[in-house]
Amino acid sequence: MSKEPAYRAADGMGVPVSRSKGLLSFLRDIVVVILIALVVSFLVKTFLVRSFFIPSGSMEDTLAVDDRILVDELTPRFTGYDRGDVVVFRDPGGWLPQISPPSRSPLADGFDRFLTVIGLSAADSDEHLVKRIIGLPGDHVECCNSLGQITVNGSPIDESAYIKLPSDSAPASALEFDVVVPDNALWVLGDNRNRSQDSRYHQEEPGAGFVPLENVVGRSFIITWPFERWSTIDSHPEVFNSVRDATTNDDGE
Repeated sequence: MSKEPAYRAADGMGVPVSRSKGLLSFLRDIVVVILIALVVSFLVKTFLVRSFFIPSGSMEDTLAVDDRILVDELTPRFTGYDRGDVVVFRDPGGWLPQISPPSRSPLADGFDRFLTVIGLSAADSDEHLVKRIIGLPGDHVECCNSLGQITVNGSPIDESAYIKLPSDSAPASALEFDVVVPDNALWVLGDNRNRSQDSRYHQEEPGAGFVPLENVVGRSFIITWPFERWSTIDSHPEVFNSVRDATTNDDGE
């Protein structure tokens, strides 16, 4: 009596049919897993967190050039922003210089953009800025008092926890300003105060130096790369503990 063959008839490639179906099933499963991973990455990037790299030294020593950071997009939608938060935002208009992008093949550029869409790259980092919030909507922000400090709603703030100045005696800003932050906007400054083109330097532009809240991507919360710089990003809320609410007058009423 003849034995049953180990496999059914071979397909046109000379591979037994059952083995061929097993290979196709395996490849199908791999494709499904990859598609699911891409969809999850896209959803995470769109609604939860995004990755950015730091192109300049305007936030030193909090953030260094080429640091890669994660930005929380979700939480601020419910809690809003606080003074001291380090935020990433789209250029309000005229803040970034017009620089021609490096020449790359359409294939390389398209692939990098695709990775950015799903959150695996940060090709659009040079279209965004990162600064620290000093003034919230309604805040009266002024610089500087007799000690060289910025005041928010009349209260001086000691920024020594994060600010970088050319000397200990230097004022918190070499450029004086006196502004009231409008509704749905922020007043932001870089930690490396004398090397940051921030709100102070755009007061003559249509947006008067304020960042619309709709331009804010989210709150930076962690440095992920280089590995030796892995750390959380401190908002230093203690710096602003003495700041009164914008609606409170000088008599505390």
